[in-house]
Amino acid sequence: MSCLKLGSNLKSNHLLLKTYRSKSTIKDKFRETIQSGPDLAEFINESPETLKTYNGKLRREKGEEERLRLPPWLKTKIPTGENFSKIKEQLRDLNLHTVCEEARCPNIGECWGGGKHGTATATIMLLGDTCTRGCRFCSVKTSRAPPPPDPNEPVNTAKAIASWGLDYIVLTSVDRDDLKDGGSAHFAETVVEIKNRNPNIMIECLVPDFRGSSDHVKTIVDSGLDVFAHNVETVEKLTPFVRDRRADYRQTMSVLRKAKEFNPRLITKSSIMLGLGETDKQIEQTLIDLKESLVDCVTLGQYMQPTKRHLKVIEYVTPEKFKLWEEVGNKLGFLYTASGPLVRSSYKAGEFFIGNVLKKRKDAQEFENAKII
Repeated sequence: MSCLKLGSNLKSNHLLLKTYRSKSTIKDKFRETIQSGPDLAEFINESPETLKTYNGKLRREKGEEERLRLPPWLKTKIPTGENFSKIKEQLRDLNLHTVCEEARCPNIGECWGGGKHGTATATIMLLGDTCTRGCRFCSVKTSRAPPPPDPNEPVNTAKAIASWGLDYIVLTSVDRDDLKDGGSAHFAETVVEIKNRNPNIMIECLVPDFRGSSDHVKTIVDSGLDVFAHNVETVEKLTPFVRDRRADYRQTMSVLRKAKEFNPRLITKSSIMLGLGETDKQIEQTLIDLKESLVDCVTLGQYMQPTKRHLKVIEYVTPEKFKLWEEVGNKLGFLYTASGPLVRSSYKAGEFFIGNVLKKRKDAQEFENAKII
């Protein structure tokens, strides 16, 4: 699929975005760094099975109730390893939660263990393990009145992360509509505590929408994080059926744009799940909307039904099709597009960014500053 076939609107939008990007030499260097960095395949232990080796059914027809069988490229190994066990034990001791566990991520063993590149990553879930919203794809438990946040959580989180020796940490949280600021101050305090103990660690904050509040978004942006992430999750047409009714597609785009406007040098990121019944045209439009909302990096991965109570998978998207979306994202001008069946919004976060993006970007900025001095 060529981006030239996506319509005249895409062509004009692409030209506008190209003009915007040309204003920043730092961004140009950042783009070159990413393009010369590792490919997604380098972070996958084994070559994925292709459509040629699997003759099973990949899509449910309308009205069909039977669940699809899991194709071979989505089967993963049981998590093991010294680092995996160490992180799991300390999480229990400090009463911390991870979205890796709560959302039943298939990549938990590889991320916690460091994978073949040796960079261990984890995604800590702040503000407890109970969400005030009920998205139909998510296995995190819900309640209208969750327990109050643990006031010691920011310090405990920072202590744990310092002892793990991680290169890159992702902080996320449940939605806390019961809190006046949506938990943004608690989030920001955690970032500060981590940076105080290790200024070199890269921190990505995968945040809720805070009901679109500019003040709460700014609290996160000003905390000292490196990457601001907020997931659109699905295409606009499916949003009311997939996400909680309070999670609006346009509100998501607004939150992402506000973060970039508050700090133009901040890396922004979003993620899309495929396999919920979306069309190619809808996926293309979502990517365009994200680019127009000044998003730098995008990830696309396969939706996997966590329990029988959640939305069924409509389609298992093939690795070849994911590769196609990676190409579309690159043509649209995203700084990085990670697209694959097992890719999650924070999957292999360290490998995608450490050394290839954030550190070199920082070095480039320091070089520019040195020339000025």
